[in-house]
Amino acid sequence: MAHIVTLPGDGIGPEILAAARGVLDAVGDFTYEEHDFGGASIDAHGTPLTDETLNACRRADAVLLAAVGGPKWDSTDPGAPRPEQGLLELRKGLGLFANLRPVRPVPALLDASPLKRDVLEGTDLLVVRELTGGIYFGEKKREDGRAIDVCEYETAEIERIARVAFKAARTRVTSVDKMNVLETSRLWREVVARVHSQEFPTVELEHQLVDSAAMKLVAAPRHFDVILTENMFGDILSDEAAMLTGSLGMLPSASLGDGGPGVFEPVHGSAPDIAGRGVANPLAMFLSAALLLRQGLGMEAEAAAVESAVDRALDGGLRTADLGGEATTAEATDAVLGGLA
Repeated sequence: MAHIVTLPGDGIGPEILAAARGVLDAVGDFTYEEHDFGGASIDAHGTPLTDETLNACRRADAVLLAAVGGPKWDSTDPGAPRPEQGLLELRKGLGLFANLRPVRPVPALLDASPLKRDVLEGTDLLVVRELTGGIYFGEKKREDGRAIDVCEYETAEIERIARVAFKAARTRVTSVDKMNVLETSRLWREVVARVHSQEFPTVELEHQLVDSAAMKLVAAPRHFDVILTENMFGDILSDEAAMLTGSLGMLPSASLGDGGPGVFEPVHGSAPDIAGRGVANPLAMFLSAALLLRQGLGMEAEAAAVESAVDRALDGGLRTADLGGEATTAEATDAVLGGLA
């Protein structure tokens, strides 16, 4: 029986994670171990990620994370603990260097996207983001009225994330950088090109500057198969790509390393403004649970069943508030569970 550590986090996190457990239980038998994380952990323990929680995650078969953060913990004090620090520490502690964000607009929601239907139809892409290097993990300091953030990448870090992208590609990898300005991007482009020529010559490779890629993502999203990029660019581009689906409430993600448990979470935030009202969209949480089944536990049939149930619920007219409807969290959950019965 697979053992899953659950991290409800903050805001709407506990609500959507409880709903996701119901969906998981409809397709398999699992044991769960819940821990405080993010702002909730700061309030309880003074830190967004305790050693106890990290060790529990290391022992798990997979980790299901809901959402972290909120204005309660916002501060410009560099010494103040922040919920998002827990995410960085968790990724580093579990060696999760690859973040996978599939973007496949559901046909029933094509008209919910800000893009025209004929631009969006047929889009099916994957953002592969390097997760443990770059400016997010570089040295940070503030002194004499100035702030410094160091962006660093090593060849080995780029090689391993490039291999993830090439293995996932069906036809093409688009490697995104800013090599006309950044030295780290020049190294990135060199290493990706070498990995391609030596190990994956049958996959098409193209290089794009991040500003060009950002424009093309909304002008011609069907062009992309796999987008490979570094930590900060991947963070921004994957959120942009999420809006192709019509709502951040529809996008799941998987964070993986070399063996060991992965972390599976929706891309959206904690939405503290609607927390406790029972109106949060749980669908990205359900799709993250599907990724957990597929990528974390090797349960392909069960993952496909959850994804199909979400599609059928939307085809049947299910719409939460962020999708222009009035369905509650409970009603969305019941609609998906009905497709699993």
